Amino acid sequence: MQRELLDDKFHDECGVFGIYNKNNWNTAEMTYFGLYALQHRGQESAGIAINDNGTILYHKEMGMVSEVFDEVIINHLHGQMAIGHVRSAMSGENQKENTQPLVLKYTKGNMALAHNGSLVNAAKIRNDLEEKGFLFQSYSDAEVIAALLSKERIRHHSIEESLVEVMKQIKGAYSLLVMTPHKLIAARDPLGMRPLCIGKKDDSYVFSSETAALETIGANFVRDVKPGEIVVVNEEGITSIQTEAPKESKMCIFEFVYFARPDSIIDGADVYEARLEAGKILAREHPVDADLVIGVPDSGLTAALGYAMESGIPYGDGLMKNRYIGRTFIRPSQEMREQAVRLKLNPLKSQVDGKRIIMIDDSIVRGTTSKRIVKMLKEAGAKEVHIRVSSPPVYYPCYFGIDTPHKENLIANHYSIEEIAELIGADSLAFLSIEGLKKTPIGAKCGFCTACFDGNYPINVDKEEKEYGL
Repeated sequence: MQRELLDDKFHDECGVFGIYNKNNWNTAEMTYFGLYALQHRGQESAGIAINDNGTILYHKEMGMVSEVFDEVIINHLHGQMAIGHVRSAMSGENQKENTQPLVLKYTKGNMALAHNGSLVNAAKIRNDLEEKGFLFQSYSDAEVIAALLSKERIRHHSIEESLVEVMKQIKGAYSLLVMTPHKLIAARDPLGMRPLCIGKKDDSYVFSSETAALETIGANFVRDVKPGEIVVVNEEGITSIQTEAPKESKMCIFEFVYFARPDSIIDGADVYEARLEAGKILAREHPVDADLVIGVPDSGLTAALGYAMESGIPYGDGLMKNRYIGRTFIRPSQEMREQAVRLKLNPLKSQVDGKRIIMIDDSIVRGTTSKRIVKMLKEAGAKEVHIRVSSPPVYYPCYFGIDTPHKENLIANHYSIEEIAELIGADSLAFLSIEGLKKTPIGAKCGFCTACFDGNYPINVDKEEKEYGL
């Protein structure tokens, strides 16, 4: 599943993958396939760092996994441990210096680090460290964490003890992999806002942002890394350190709405079933008479199926997606932006002509893409287009790793739902309620962050931190 490339969606999720290989697997190849399975979480850059008897080799570049790696590069990366990363950049951060894994030498040896999420106090920490003489080569939070780790490592016996101290200082959302010459370490923020799971393939341990990547390489799911937990794998086996964490976790609920692959299970909840349930609840909350239910590919399709199942209205294909469009597309003019939508999505005239359509999408952020799709459907002969959205209106920016627009650029902040419907040309528009959305991850063993919908941030982000970099 490829992430939407249009300008009305969230961007900036990353994926991390790591393996401690105690068998005779090809470590680099397995990491490559793991990253391939996580490609939907980031298309801007990819990288692998591998540990060969204490020497850390790495390769990382801008581009998708298949663009960054080939057979020659993979065959050059030999070792027993590896961590990998795919990245979608925050606005203004799509630069080679910010690619991961971050590999560095410090007073105690070599270290590689890969990170998913965002620290709300990263800029402040960076500023404090720079005043003490630390030099930084990038704007990534990973480098801030690495600098703190190297600083704490001087005072502590082990890297995991150092990480315990670092986790007391950093504030935000993160899943983290750290590789040293002898250990592979995974950590998750105290609120569990970003997903991270443990797998096992024979005697080898695997860490991944999603279970789908475990299945891709034939590893069995063991469990999720707990909020605030540090998991250490070395030659002796696997151990755990539980740092202080709140009683209720706050997983980003957009993992279930949009980010995660439908075939993943996150904190006990099946992503596909969550999206199916979202569509069913949406149909109960906002019914409408129509002839056909369609979804916006790809993230709106499962919710559309759920809506059709609950409403009894037939489900069908109304929009075809071009799955061969490139990673990036230059759109320097308004005319070319309009054309970009048609390059990616095209209506099936035979299916929509003369019909009242219910179009299901996962979110509306700015509204620009929705407006263009409605226009295409009506040009293809649709009599009516009713939009139903399988998440609530987005009123607030995210400070925890999702590149939402500033508050003033969120369409829901300026217009009522009726006004948005008129602006995008829809015959009606309705959103899933927050209460309904919270019910969708059936069987989830976690709480949820819904701050972008209701402004209830699970971490206090003070004015100083906002001014530093948010």
